[in-house]
Amino acid sequence: MKTSKLDEKFDAGEDVTDLLDLSRARRPGVEAKRVNVDFPIWMVQRLDQEARRLGVTRQSLIKLWLAEKLDVS
Repeated sequence: MKTSKLDEKFDAGEDVTDLLDLSRARRPGVEAKRVNVDFPIWMVQRLDQEARRLGVTRQSLIKLWLAEKLDVS
């Protein structure tokens, strides 16, 4: 199918999901990059305490706080 035909179907509100190969779909700019950060024990304990209070993992809490500080929407 040509791109113009796919665009027409999409613009008409048709579901074109079955026409796409989603197995290779990627969200640009959200690829993960592993980094290592050393924290003092007291800081890890406070992070864990706050993570438990909010019902999230330590990693999620750190990501959330960094995103807020970096003003990422």
